[in-house]
Amino acid sequence: MDTRAIHKLWPLLKRQATSLDVPWLENMVQQSFRDRDPFKVLISCILSLRTQDRTTGAASERLFNLAPDVKTMSRLSVKTIEKTIYPVGFYKVKAGRIKELCNVLIKEYHAKVPDDLDELLKLKGVGRKIANLVITLGYQKPGICVDTHVHRITNRWGYVKTKTPEQTEFALRGKLPPKYWPEINGLLVAFGQGICRPISPLCSKCDINRYCEKAGVTAHR
Repeated sequence: MDTRAIHKLWPLLKRQATSLDVPWLENMVQQSFRDRDPFKVLISCILSLRTQDRTTGAASERLFNLAPDVKTMSRLSVKTIEKTIYPVGFYKVKAGRIKELCNVLIKEYHAKVPDDLDELLKLKGVGRKIANLVITLGYQKPGICVDTHVHRITNRWGYVKTKTPEQTEFALRGKLPPKYWPEINGLLVAFGQGICRPISPLCSKCDINRYCEKAGVTAHR
């Protein structure tokens, strides 16, 4: 698949995604400008790891109602954070990490979330996926968030040929037109959960079926 095909399939992909479940975090940011707060994006990303969207959304709202900014949240005890974010996955670990993260932001970054990818990656518990989401959703700056869905689907298309999500990110940075960068994660997470599933994807219901090389697909419906 080449870039000409990407230009053709993108509007079809966006149209089909409107009937699918867009990730909670992206939906939150799209609906409310005030939720573009990089701190809220960062904390919500941490809560979302290994947690369903519905649980993440409810826990994020409870926590931000209690502490809407880094200084207020830093004054919460770990136990209070634990009780507030329960039942997100690994809530005890995440509560401790959030507390530590708030203290680091206050001490080393003047209570602001960095807007630089390399600086974000210095924060404990922040990998490339979270860092790119903060950059794109929180700061509206160029970045490509690659999770398992983006990695799997772009390889299925034949657009990239990579072994890991990190390799996929760098391959896309060199090939994908920048105007598509901010949207790719939200679209392909929705698409990957609803249509292009890991096992036996629903190719018969896929609007971009004719552009896909189906690399590595052994069975589909």
